[in-house]
Amino acid sequence: MSTDMNREQKRALKRMGALNEQGNPTRTPSQPRTKNSGAERVGPVRYLREVREEMAKVAWPKWPEVRRYSIVVLGTVVVFTAYIGGLDAVFAIFSGWLYKD
Repeated sequence: MSTDMNREQKRALKRMGALNEQGNPTRTPSQPRTKNSGAERVGPVRYLREVREEMAKVAWPKWPEVRRYSIVVLGTVVVFTAYIGGLDAVFAIFSGWLYKD
């Protein structure tokens, strides 16, 4: 722990148990790690079955909605590309004037 803590910070750390009465950090023993940590392994067939069940719950968009969103995204990309390309051209002209090729 850093020694440049104020009294309020030290009191809070003592309440949490991170500092002892002398203000030194307390060490808590780390928990031993287990290999599976309580989770059971699943086979590939069961995994694929569960994936298929979960994917059936997904609300998939209809084709007109996908088309509409795709057009919006492509339009936005075109607009921003033109905007940034225009700014690049303007700054290239200004820098050409400044540095006189």
